[in-house]
Amino acid sequence: MRILMFAHEGSQNRGCEAIVRSSTAILKEKIDGAKVYLASAQPESDKIIAKLDGVYDGSTLTIKKYSFDWFLSSMKVKLFQDESFALGKIHHNIIKNIKDMDVCLSIGGDNYCYGEQPGWYEIDRRVKAQGKKLVLWGCSIGEEDMTERKLEDLKLFDLILSRESLTYHMLLSKGLTNVKLCADPAFTMEKEELELPKGWQEGNTIGLNFSPLVWKRNKQSQAAVDELILHILSKTDMTIALTPHVIINGNNDYEVLSSYYERHKHTGRVILLPDNLTAIQYKGFIARMRFFIGARTHATIAAYSNSVPTMVLGYSVKSKGIAKDIFGEEKLVLSIEEISDSKRLIEKFTEMINEEDALIKLLKQSIPDIKKMSYRAVDYIKELA
Repeated sequence: MRILMFAHEGSQNRGCEAIVRSSTAILKEKIDGAKVYLASAQPESDKIIAKLDGVYDGSTLTIKKYSFDWFLSSMKVKLFQDESFALGKIHHNIIKNIKDMDVCLSIGGDNYCYGEQPGWYEIDRRVKAQGKKLVLWGCSIGEEDMTERKLEDLKLFDLILSRESLTYHMLLSKGLTNVKLCADPAFTMEKEELELPKGWQEGNTIGLNFSPLVWKRNKQSQAAVDELILHILSKTDMTIALTPHVIINGNNDYEVLSSYYERHKHTGRVILLPDNLTAIQYKGFIARMRFFIGARTHATIAAYSNSVPTMVLGYSVKSKGIAKDIFGEEKLVLSIEEISDSKRLIEKFTEMINEEDALIKLLKQSIPDIKKMSYRAVDYIKELA
């Protein structure tokens, strides 16, 4: 079976790397002779994933102004409101590889959370036009993200694999019959343990991840998180390890975490992890933390999967659904509105500290079943063949 993963922006987002890395591993482990290829917007960033059989340039192309294609595209859009020709040219780098594949996996887990995606819709149509199997792999979609156009696209898929139950039930409620429940593949990802940095307290270090994406949606949250840091430094003896997980220009965790580090490094109890580690290396550090507080979903998955009690900062349906599937409730997940309230952050932090043993016990009970759900996604792929 030849499998193409697309809708991937590159591995500078270590969450995207985690999806590709873990998906490749479980697909090859469970499907004899599987060949897995990746179409990436930044193929250079994905060379760190050794198990892939090939990485293609999946970046978008531009249509040169006043070229034949430009005139034809313009005419089709203006006269017939038909974007298909233009989108086909723009996404040619992905579309040209469809013919060589058996199954195409759209892997951008939350791509459908950010408005209409006409480019992905066009690729999906081209996959089905060539008679290939089309799978939405490990997705999360909120009710508020759904539109008629998006629903029509989702009907094209041979299989939609929801990575948490909130999305699964929402999609079923829309009348879709091609939906199965699984778990994020990153729960199964291996870890690489590097030497611990100076100042790390073994068994008493708390990780903190914060993102510009969350800060931009709630401008007061940055100050509230700083108040939480002050609380941890004054009321506990823990070391804080600031942990970046996305290092993309304009959306770089390291930049916002650096400001916290500069403000508190004089305490000797704040560490800033480097911005050049791989997903498995970040997971290696997160696995050795006592607690974790994170805004990036795959940083929190790294914690959950190693039975590290975790508090999630202001995210979407995916974080709520993942927590619900682990704990039976949306445990220690704060909404985007809540995270500008420092008292609320400290209250939830205190809850996590007080329930440490119970949380570890719950995670140790739940995570093996969650990992089985990750593998179940591959079983559903095999059934398509």
